[in-house]
Amino acid sequence: MNARIRVGLFALLTALAAESLALAADDAKKPDRWEKTIAAMEARDKQNPPPKNEILLCGSSSARGWNVGKYFTDLKVVNRGFGGSQIHDSTNYADRIILPYTPRIIAIYAGDNDIASGKTPDVVAENFKLFVAKIHESLPKTRIIFIAIKPSIRRWNLVEKMRATNALIAEYCKTSDLLDYADVDAPMIGDDGKPRKELFAKDGLHLSHEGYTLWTSILTPMLRK
Repeated sequence: MNARIRVGLFALLTALAAESLALAADDAKKPDRWEKTIAAMEARDKQNPPPKNEILLCGSSSARGWNVGKYFTDLKVVNRGFGGSQIHDSTNYADRIILPYTPRIIAIYAGDNDIASGKTPDVVAENFKLFVAKIHESLPKTRIIFIAIKPSIRRWNLVEKMRATNALIAEYCKTSDLLDYADVDAPMIGDDGKPRKELFAKDGLHLSHEGYTLWTSILTPMLRK
């Protein structure tokens, strides 16, 4: 490796490290922004405890809006998604909303908001690895399914960064039998190469009934493994 390439590589790695630190610092300024949401989940669970050792869905609003009772009629799925969250939020609150239920399978949809906030694909992929490490530290036999970041109408300008993130995470999922990658990207694209409009709510970001039906058809066989 010649000197020019070494200098360029060092500069790139330095920039990535600086960006990651800056984003982490920004997140640290708002450590309690989800406290009310998490506390509300805990309060509901005390009154109506969800089943343990089953399937748990977590992540951002696309996870939160998934009516698991309606779409997974013959599977026991606990929904612990909270809107606007990023991957590190699920990691930070895992001790309170994931680990107590000792799920045998965790499906996570997150990364959408991470990219929209300015995080790079490398940072998002690293955050997913940290999520996996957090879960497997306490639940070493739990399977984790990463639901690919969706190609939405509203965030179509970010699709290449999202696909780069998906590619990194899909490759990482190949390193363990306990990791799976659910590709929802390709099935959501129409013949024109753009997101299929019928799969989205009016805001062009969240899913419609048709969108959740599609996702359910993709995820269900993976949950039955």
